[in-house]
Amino acid sequence: MADFFMRFPGGKDRALTLSYDDGVEQDVRLIEIMRENGLKGTFNLNSGLYAPEGTVYPEGTIHRRMSLKTCQEVYKNSGMEVAVHGLTHPHLEQLPANLCTREVLWDRENLEQEFDCIVRGMAYPYGTYSDGVVETLRRCGIAYSRTTESTHKFDIPGDWLRLPATCHHKDPKLMELARRFVESDWSSTPALFYLWGHSYEFEMHGNWNVIEEFARYAGNRETVWYATNIEIYDYVTAYDHLIFSADGRKCHNPTGTVLYFKKGSDIFQVGPGESICCEG
Repeated sequence: MADFFMRFPGGKDRALTLSYDDGVEQDVRLIEIMRENGLKGTFNLNSGLYAPEGTVYPEGTIHRRMSLKTCQEVYKNSGMEVAVHGLTHPHLEQLPANLCTREVLWDRENLEQEFDCIVRGMAYPYGTYSDGVVETLRRCGIAYSRTTESTHKFDIPGDWLRLPATCHHKDPKLMELARRFVESDWSSTPALFYLWGHSYEFEMHGNWNVIEEFARYAGNRETVWYATNIEIYDYVTAYDHLIFSADGRKCHNPTGTVLYFKKGSDIFQVGPGESICCEG
């Protein structure tokens, strides 16, 4: 029997996503760079820490949170996802269970009202969590949550509520990893490049060139699916619901998503509710 491998939308064998935290002013420039190069990603916000309207920061302030109104102007209709980062950015694993739930659920509810969407993603404040926090997220309807772990790999996540990244943008191996991702043969197992960070760090370290170089190199490629975190989660989750016959010759898609897979040397597309013959 031929091997089966997931393929991303359009039959692509690799995907790329970004994840940036805190809702700071430097996100404006980052989003401009991303959009110029066809990149997409997720911005993780603390809805209890917006700057008051009209805030003027002292000269030299690097970490400059935006007001609610500015955040709405920046992220709405940008093509980017907004996600939970804790109402007030606490160490969630240090909180009593009820207060942990409050931090997650209140942040989620606020963001859904403020951005007129359903919010299901998250990044852990400080990257810290516990098994109890993970269970809290599950009860709060959070589908995935990013840690601060870097794997230097391109694996499809196995545990979405303990989601690692490929690397942080300050990683000295960033461009080496980018070249491996772009130039390697992913004819079998698909690849996911997951980049994370804080956009204020580019100003702090005077290295906007890092993300500009990465975006120019890894962006706008026909072979890559550029997506938000939740788009990737939803696609992979839908793919996992494909039903194959015992002999592998038929496939049924019970989901509402057009899905792709590779069997042998052939790429197959199966639409929502569709059953197909997948004999190569």
